[in-house]
Amino acid sequence: MFRSQLKSQFLKTKIMSRSSSSLTPVKTANAPPPAASYSQAIKVNGFIYVSGQIPYTPQNKPLSENPSIEEQAEQILQNVSNILDASNSSLNHIVKNTVFLTDMKSQFGAFNSVYAKYFNEHKPARSCVAVKELPLGVDVEMECIAVEKDDSRL
Repeated sequence: MFRSQLKSQFLKTKIMSRSSSSLTPVKTANAPPPAASYSQAIKVNGFIYVSGQIPYTPQNKPLSENPSIEEQAEQILQNVSNILDASNSSLNHIVKNTVFLTDMKSQFGAFNSVYAKYFNEHKPARSCVAVKELPLGVDVEMECIAVEKDDSRL
């Protein structure tokens, strides 16, 4: 019994140490800094997990007063692009996007018109979800999962 517990603990430790050693936080000055205890993105095993991006400038400032959904979408996609560039990736390497809108009826079409400019040939999997509210009173947020460029492990 003791031997199997020891082996189990050894395997857990080995798995955890391998996993945590390959986690790499991503930080770039070309996107808003994280406002809390999270990273702009985390790289692990050839994947990049980008935290939810809101329409703030890299200087951590909101867009002009009452920006359109199109303006907000452009800023978000630029922020995501800049984070992915700093991660050895790009918009063309995104495998999954998740979009959050505060008013699906009035914002979905406008958001999609901007989104389609960036994802017309490469079309990653995507979810779009209506939410009651988002941080700092913004109308839209997007997070994604991408792969590194030329990663032979994938």
